[in-house]
Amino acid sequence: MKIFGTCAVAALCLSAGLVQAEEITVWSWGSAAPALDATLEGFNAKHPDITVKVEHLGYSDVKSRVLAACAAGGTGLPDVFQFQNVEMELIGAQFPDCAADLVPLGFDAEAQAQFPEFKLFALRQGDRMIGMPWDSGPSMMFYRRDFFENAGVSADDIVTWSDFAEAGAKVQAANEGVTMTNDNLNGGTEWLQMISNEQGCGFFSSDGESITVNQPGCVAALDVVKTMVDAELMTAGNFGERVQNLSAGSVAALMSGAWFEGILRNNAPEDQSGKWGVMAMPSVTEDGVRAANYGGSLLAIANNSDNKEAAYSYLSYALGTNEGQITMLREFGLVPSLVSALDDPYVNEPSEFWGGQKVWELVLSRLEIIEPMNGTAYFSDADQVLQSVQTKYLNGEYDSAQAALDDAAMQISFATGLPVAE
Repeated sequence: MKIFGTCAVAALCLSAGLVQAEEITVWSWGSAAPALDATLEGFNAKHPDITVKVEHLGYSDVKSRVLAACAAGGTGLPDVFQFQNVEMELIGAQFPDCAADLVPLGFDAEAQAQFPEFKLFALRQGDRMIGMPWDSGPSMMFYRRDFFENAGVSADDIVTWSDFAEAGAKVQAANEGVTMTNDNLNGGTEWLQMISNEQGCGFFSSDGESITVNQPGCVAALDVVKTMVDAELMTAGNFGERVQNLSAGSVAALMSGAWFEGILRNNAPEDQSGKWGVMAMPSVTEDGVRAANYGGSLLAIANNSDNKEAAYSYLSYALGTNEGQITMLREFGLVPSLVSALDDPYVNEPSEFWGGQKVWELVLSRLEIIEPMNGTAYFSDADQVLQSVQTKYLNGEYDSAQAALDDAAMQISFATGLPVAE
């Protein structure tokens, strides 16, 4: 009887443990998904009763599934989902009850103060916060040191886009079969977005009430893209093609969010280690800030999740501790948004792959001078218009960048109902 009683108690304890154990599912894409996987060992050391299952999906899959599920009242959502910062306002505007308010879970004013304002901007709904900032995307120029050296070009001398174009002509002349750079000209507006942001211009005004894509800063940005294409310094390539071109050594430089560091480092052949460098993006003028943001994500908790507290425990560790953030930075190059993580010793370590350069010291020095950009709920609509207009302008169908963006502004106004700013 005594043995039976002990077994019965053990069974009850085991049963209780099973009841208490929780499992949460996360939807994520690209290098962000394995980066989350990398945090699980540390998280489970603190929370052994919570199992986190990261589902690796494509970016388009996550976006379309989340929007479809939100439209269906949350049916089919995981406990946690990744989303781009610049597009989160779409969920906030169209499906205000889809993502949970994180404030009651612990993401109060004190916790929010640990992140830069430009990362919180799109997540704030009055007093509610519908996501926690994850990585940021300071725009950097990644370049081949050896290609530049063959041409007698120093990255330190490239300050403006005119400098970049001059250097590009030399690099292409000195390295047979090498193109200076790529951009997703057939299906994106990456360079347009980054240079516009550096110039203090966004698709929409800071209050989101008007369209500003035809303002001088954005016009200057589109002119830079046209200059590069006309000079045959830039060719088109989608994301996969750009990674392949860099790995194959057929492209000398690429501008992207700093999160691209891990993608390049993890895909480049071993013999390219030490041949790469990072520099701040050029500017239109010599006194430009040379800082912008491209990309960067957040994690949100589904409002209909039965495991909100467990999900928030994971967000708090992965995104809200130096340990979680630095793990993802070290392994996959995801740039911390958590301010305290910037003081971690790892940030100041030289990188062998980057020729001994203290890459993260340079990257993170950009964070404080990035201009916030209001994506609004209409960002995707505006970007579709701009992709088409940019293509037409590069093909000579507009007389000027100003004319092209005036037309884009009118099209966006027609699609959104917002006025074009004076």
